[in-house]
Amino acid sequence: MSADRPSGTSNEVKPECVSMGPLGAATVPVQELLCIFGTGDFGRSLGQRLLQSGYKVIYGSRRPHSCGPLPEGAEVRSHAAAAESARVIFLCIHRENYDILETLKNQLKGKVLIDVSNNLKKNMYPETNAEYLQKLIPEAQVVKAFNTLSAWGLQNGPSDANKQVYLCGSSAEAKQAVTEVATKLGFAVLDRGVLTAARELEDFPLQLFPEWKLPLWLAFGLTTVLFFYLLIRDIVYSYVERGEDRSFRIMLSLANQVCPIVSLIMLSLCYLPGVIAAFVQLYRGTKYQRFPDWLDRWMLCRKQLGLLALGFASLHVLYSLVIPLRFYVRHRIAVSTILKFKENQTTELDTTVAWRSDSFYATGILGFGLFLLLGITSLPSVSNALSWREFSFIQSKLGYLTLFFCTFHTYLYGWSRFLNPSSYKWYTPPGYMLSMVVPTLVLILKQLIILPCVDRSLTRIRRGWERTNPADDSKLSLLT
Repeated sequence: MSADRPSGTSNEVKPECVSMGPLGAATVPVQELLCIFGTGDFGRSLGQRLLQSGYKVIYGSRRPHSCGPLPEGAEVRSHAAAAESARVIFLCIHRENYDILETLKNQLKGKVLIDVSNNLKKNMYPETNAEYLQKLIPEAQVVKAFNTLSAWGLQNGPSDANKQVYLCGSSAEAKQAVTEVATKLGFAVLDRGVLTAARELEDFPLQLFPEWKLPLWLAFGLTTVLFFYLLIRDIVYSYVERGEDRSFRIMLSLANQVCPIVSLIMLSLCYLPGVIAAFVQLYRGTKYQRFPDWLDRWMLCRKQLGLLALGFASLHVLYSLVIPLRFYVRHRIAVSTILKFKENQTTELDTTVAWRSDSFYATGILGFGLFLLLGITSLPSVSNALSWREFSFIQSKLGYLTLFFCTFHTYLYGWSRFLNPSSYKWYTPPGYMLSMVVPTLVLILKQLIILPCVDRSLTRIRRGWERTNPADDSKLSLLT
């Protein structure tokens, strides 16, 4: 038989098939075991998310046999037994309970401890919770993470909550382990550096609308000032000069005057800092110098200013819709109709007034529709789906168009009333005239910026061109 075998081949017979074991045993991945200290709301929610993501979860509790309901599939043991079984441990306990960890130093040696704790107020302790924990268990690897999430956010997943997980720590290996867990849960990880950055992370959940403070105070100030200004002009003036009690107009009429004025001013304030920034760059001849701090803060809160302006505009629309339902309006219409009927009078249609009235409502509807579009595209879920050019076109081009329609809507409302001396009660201008000052200024300045000579220079500056010698205007002129 050996003579029939081709030369150069092995004497060993190769099998034509490979023996295979059970398919299930070969394809089932090994589940990583994670430990959680704490069986409160956050600990239970975190455990549920980890189980759904394919991890095995074991809880460490002071009362393993009476710790309340836990997610199905999780185990519960004493702190010491749970700590020995896992390398990564989530500490879902408050700083006041860290004393139990001192007795577990041997079990926690070399472990990755994820501190998710927060305090009730800023600077509550001289050092952060994470740094205190690291001093308490020096041979462990402490990572600050997951403290900016809530139990509700973990239950609903990253699609309905904050998608970002901030972390910091002094061990790159420990941070990598935490990053893998957070990524598997569906979160995006932002590394803030070493453990000393824990102060910043622990202050995040304690902040109350930090970006909304200036817009809210501005809205409150404008609303208060305009309310009392219009109260004096409309209510107090009528009572003092004519003896009429018009206090019933405070609830709807006065509010319906304040809301559009505040809305239009705040909308124009969204675009005024951009115009100012353009003139600053033209004056300096470069884009590489920082804007003044007040202008920086102003530009950073433009989104909040716009959303508040949209809120006031929506209130104005709702107030306007109920005008025909008011008893005062229906009473005036009935009295006027009966009076003309008794006197056998008719009124000819004034087409000029009809055109102005229809134009007034049309510009208001267009302005509010564009306003809604701006508000919708400012939502993160919508803006993330747009390219930068699309987002810029909507927020800038359509934004100025919105401001134009809303301002023109106000001009149509005023029409020729500014020529009537009776409009200036106690020598004060009507409220709608006050609302047109800032938006008109913004639109005029914007027209100057889009002039070809100015726009060309501004484009050059924003593309990196610099005026190296500001004094030599004969050689390097901005408007060339």
